[in-house]
Amino acid sequence: MKFVCTQHDLNINLALVSRAVSTRPTHPVLANIKIEATADPDRIRLTGFDLSLGIQTSFAAQVGEEGTLTLPAKLLNDIVAKLPSGEISLDDEAGENLVTITSASGRYQVRGMSAEEFPELPSIEQGETNQLSAAAFIDGLKGSLIACSQDESKQVLTGVYLKVEPERLEFAATDGHRLGIVEVYPTESQTTQIAAESAQKGSFEVTVPAKALRELEKMLGAIPEGDRLGLQLEQGQVVFGWGDRKLTTRTLEGKYPDYRLLIPRQFQRQITVDRKQLLTALERIAVLSDQSNLVKFSIDSAKQSLELSVESQDRGSGRESLTAQISGSDLDIAFNIKYLMDGLKTLPTQEITLSLNGPLEPAILTPLGGINMTYLVMPVQLRN
Repeated sequence: MKFVCTQHDLNINLALVSRAVSTRPTHPVLANIKIEATADPDRIRLTGFDLSLGIQTSFAAQVGEEGTLTLPAKLLNDIVAKLPSGEISLDDEAGENLVTITSASGRYQVRGMSAEEFPELPSIEQGETNQLSAAAFIDGLKGSLIACSQDESKQVLTGVYLKVEPERLEFAATDGHRLGIVEVYPTESQTTQIAAESAQKGSFEVTVPAKALRELEKMLGAIPEGDRLGLQLEQGQVVFGWGDRKLTTRTLEGKYPDYRLLIPRQFQRQITVDRKQLLTALERIAVLSDQSNLVKFSIDSAKQSLELSVESQDRGSGRESLTAQISGSDLDIAFNIKYLMDGLKTLPTQEITLSLNGPLEPAILTPLGGINMTYLVMPVQLRN
């Protein structure tokens, strides 16, 4: 194998696929990145795979000799990241999987392993490819990933439930204390295409691990506006693909809970407030919260004000007062301050509505305008 490429291209793509390389591999080759050089067309393909999450990407290069091998991900990343910009070459003419890396500043040799030992990414031969709006998919991830559970004993809750229907995408995640739901309706031109494709392939639902989707969210951040995201699904595996990039992951088994049952049909109180003002007030008084992470909301309908308070025996206390549009009677209610701030950071609009019933019943945060998002947070019982 022998090729010449730019330090920039190799560095960016190495960093990307390294996200799928295990820090504690079950086999030595899984600590490596697979490198494939092809002459027709002249391209380099990189693959990282930890047996659960796989990331593959490719870029243009001048290929002098085709070949395939694997090199240690961390070592290769550390070397290439520190090389000066400009052209670099890689070749394994030394044999015994020994690769020479040459740049304008110097020469390095790195020992790798045969690519024969590297596992192939899962292949979905019969799965159907659904073409989705990448922008709509990003919106859905932003509003749902924050609510995924960290508890591995509740495995199905450690992922995002995704439902694809004609003209609509629905994302949902819950950890038992909060729930994030996003319904995305792509633009008119995109809707027509999605509807036609989904009508042919049918609706489907799948639960995808949050770890994989967080990597996908980072990768999609650089996707050009208007591009499509391919999604291919078959028995236990899902593949996301666009351009020269591909992310594959296992799906989570088990039936996702019926989260719609958690949302109250009617509310006795509604509060409309400036999202940024509420968030910054919470961030200020959060420094005084103790391990309970408790913040108390005192709703004063007559004064049309919302008072936030935090009290800690060890640290002290803090209070903030905000003007709000309030309908319904007064109420004292408490929340986990971190859960509340997570939801407020995700909501995309300037003003939000907080819908409430009693002090121990679910509270709902929704944006005024923008995407159709619901963020449910369970209150915490106040102690006298």
